[in-house]
Amino acid sequence: MSRASDAAPSSGRPGPRRLVVLGAGTAGTMLANRMARRLDDDWEITVVEPAAAHHYQPGYLLLPFGGYRPGQLQRPVADCLDARARLVCREVDHVAAADHQVVLTDGGQLPYDYLVVATGVTPRPDQVPGLLDDRVWRSSAHEFYTLDGALALRTALEQFQGGRVLVHVAEMPIKCPVAPLELTFLLDDRFRRLGHRGDLHLTYVTPLSGAFTKPVASERLGGMLAARGIDLETDFVVDRVDPEARTLLSYDGRELPFDLLVTVPPNLGADFVARSRLGDELNLVPVDPGTFLAKGHDDVFAIGDACDIPTSKAGSVAHFTIDVFVENFLEHVAGRPMTHAFDGHANCFVESGAGKALLLDFNYDTQPLPGTYPLPRLGPFHLLEETRVNHWGKLAFRWAYWNVLLPGRPLPLPSHMSMAGKQPEKAEA
Repeated sequence: MSRASDAAPSSGRPGPRRLVVLGAGTAGTMLANRMARRLDDDWEITVVEPAAAHHYQPGYLLLPFGGYRPGQLQRPVADCLDARARLVCREVDHVAAADHQVVLTDGGQLPYDYLVVATGVTPRPDQVPGLLDDRVWRSSAHEFYTLDGALALRTALEQFQGGRVLVHVAEMPIKCPVAPLELTFLLDDRFRRLGHRGDLHLTYVTPLSGAFTKPVASERLGGMLAARGIDLETDFVVDRVDPEARTLLSYDGRELPFDLLVTVPPNLGADFVARSRLGDELNLVPVDPGTFLAKGHDDVFAIGDACDIPTSKAGSVAHFTIDVFVENFLEHVAGRPMTHAFDGHANCFVESGAGKALLLDFNYDTQPLPGTYPLPRLGPFHLLEETRVNHWGKLAFRWAYWNVLLPGRPLPLPSHMSMAGKQPEKAEA
């Protein structure tokens, strides 16, 4: 178990070099645990995280359908961190970058030699006018990107008999951009199994021009929606929710009535990022997309969902990031050039219902393609194809998350995307 502490180290004292990690989510925890193995005793590692529990967020998707119990998706933060990482259980007010200090909300200060921002993003339903109105919120309007939201949606689904259902994405980027599509497929599957699919008018509503951001995957996923009788409403930039009429309205005048709205609100970075003048308009820290060094700083990095790299905000990205980041960090603190570059590698399982799933594998430059992963021909996973093995792989990921990824143990998968097993000649098919 890690050593939790409420006392901040004093500033200006001689001693070890100080690495401070803000956030003990997926990226922050993996980084702290990996650094604990790679940095010698000349370093002090501090993790700042106010939450008591670490959540397995991919499990939120299945929670409304009875796939998990809440206890299976939570563990104490302290139990997830290496013993070398000192845990400070307080909130950050701002970063005083010029003074190399993190200022806590109680006035305490944490001096650092190097800082890593890993505080992720948070769904903000308050950013959509009308959404939090008591007439709809957590009754006919829901989200599933928090534990409380997923549990409330489970209750709503147990009582829902049918009608007009909207699965809605407010804006990009969001955590796990395939999750709303997965929820749509699982809703379709649930009502088919219950024999009430005819009582459901299901629409997927997105600000994108298609079902997904990448053309090949967008065509494949859009075709899956059509085959299931699910409507697709594209280029929908939300203006507000009318709680009295239970209608979702866009800026271009479109109105979509609903009996049940499952929305993904705007995802914003931590508020302290704005107060620290480290972020953009979404409170994401602008970084070099290959090294994660914050622009304009030589001692501040941002990783995971907290940064603005142009790829999916997904756990796989955090994992592949850490492989590259650790080597770069060791070079950087030794005064050498950073020689490793992250290529934007991401892969995502996409639950499609009936005990099947797809797998997407892509990076900054290469969109999802058909083929096999991770081995050519052998797989065992198939890309852009619905299979039961892919579904089992998604379910098995929870064990790998708690026991391999989060502790910072290596997986036999390359951090850079490989074209082995992919079929680019079918990209335009």
